[in-house]
Amino acid sequence: MMSERREKRKRWVQRGEYAVEVEVEVVYFENDPSEACLEPATVRWLDEVANKAEAGDVAYLQKVGRVFQAVTG
Repeated sequence: MMSERREKRKRWVQRGEYAVEVEVEVVYFENDPSEACLEPATVRWLDEVANKAEAGDVAYLQKVGRVFQAVTG
């Protein structure tokens, strides 16, 4: 049985005019403890967050993390 270590980490998702700081769980496997990995469900969720950012769904984004909007001048 392979041993693993899990940690919470902050990740940025940016798409369109929005960037969102979210917290995800990363996994360090015993055979390569220097490399943080994401589970497939986490990758799919990050893609969903990116799609919501691109669509400008601020209400959803505010539920999942800290939201930042690009300022153009």
